[in-house]
Amino acid sequence: MTDKIRFFLFLILLLAVTYVVVKIPLNLGLDLQGGMRLVLEAQDTTSVKVDDNAMLGVIAVVRNRVDGLGVSEPIIARKGTRQVVVELPGITDPQRAIKLIGETALMEFVEAEWLPGVAGTISTEDLKVLGGEGSRLEMHIIKDNMGNIVREIPIILKKTVMSGNELKWAGPGVDEYGKPLVNIEFTPEGAKKFADVTRRNVGKPLAILLDGTIISAPNINGPIPGGKAQISGSFSLEEVQDLVVKLKAGSLPVPISIVEQKEVGPTLGKDSINKSIKAGIIGYIFVSIFMILFYRYLGFVAIVSLLIYILLDLAAFSILHVVLTLPGIAGIVLSIGIAVDANVLIFERFKEERSTGKTVMNALEMGFKRAMITIMDSNITTLITAFVLFWLGTGSIKGFAVTLSTGIVVSMFTALVLTRFFLFSTLKIRAIRENKFLTYEQGSN
Repeated sequence: MTDKIRFFLFLILLLAVTYVVVKIPLNLGLDLQGGMRLVLEAQDTTSVKVDDNAMLGVIAVVRNRVDGLGVSEPIIARKGTRQVVVELPGITDPQRAIKLIGETALMEFVEAEWLPGVAGTISTEDLKVLGGEGSRLEMHIIKDNMGNIVREIPIILKKTVMSGNELKWAGPGVDEYGKPLVNIEFTPEGAKKFADVTRRNVGKPLAILLDGTIISAPNINGPIPGGKAQISGSFSLEEVQDLVVKLKAGSLPVPISIVEQKEVGPTLGKDSINKSIKAGIIGYIFVSIFMILFYRYLGFVAIVSLLIYILLDLAAFSILHVVLTLPGIAGIVLSIGIAVDANVLIFERFKEERSTGKTVMNALEMGFKRAMITIMDSNITTLITAFVLFWLGTGSIKGFAVTLSTGIVVSMFTALVLTRFFLFSTLKIRAIRENKFLTYEQGSN
């Protein structure tokens, strides 16, 4: 491959990397863009105990609900035997997220009766007569569009006849007056059951409960075949969207409680980014001074390669959708040090070869060959360590491991391919090659 072709390929790579860095934004973690961190804990019930299967179910449901929030690159990870850590970077409405994630979202369809008369109370004996064994009296609250309570209607809840598990699909919609509602569709078996329920309860209400609270109690005017229905009530558009998310995600297999809640403001995250950038620039300047003082022209080539390395690193993070956190930035800084170390090894080997009287080009060739084994050994060892951290760690530790391992791979490519290309290409220029100050002249060229 000729030098012209190599140079052309390098330009294509540089343009592609620059395009990716400019056009594809980095995914910033909770500590860099602000957001919320929750620690959820699963609770035992009389019928279900928390085990691995229950925790897998909790994580799956929580993940589906978080996806419904539209959060970019959330982190959902198990912690211990019964806890789940949820990180939501960039969340703008923490209270909505808490309500959406933390509720069990158990939907029930309950046969019901309106309480006769205007009284809001009833004796236990009369309740059994009207509703049967196990029935209970509840208040169905009617709200206006502003969320204000308009009426409270006493209703007798009898037995649960269907659950949300028999739903096939749920989606938002509006009625003929433009009010938000939820469209639902049952599974084939659920559709048959729903048709039977509506057939035997014509003229009566069918209460729809979410986590024990009545959200709608429409009167059944006739049998509803086909398995499609609507849940209407005093819903806002946001409430409809949240209800759809809950129904699609399903109910939690066990109740959960929020045992830890932490909110990070966007200002704090921006401050962390600014400080990290400032520290990076200062570090780069000091490294540049050191490399040029000690290695002259070789050091200059190294710091140019280091700039390209940083671009390649950022492009890799964008393409791989790596979530960048403060520990992740620490991994980047460490990998930059590793990249500089690779150049130092190559240049020291080059100086040793020059001291034996080899020409610049021969010394450079031998310098790369002798340094390559050491560079590969040290980087592979670090990669193994990063893999262990990723495998055993959680959250920020994994972020550190990902950025470190990505940086190591990119640094090897930069040192062994790009730096080599720059040096061999430019040292063919006689004015540079024969300059004793630039190339540690010890013998003939």
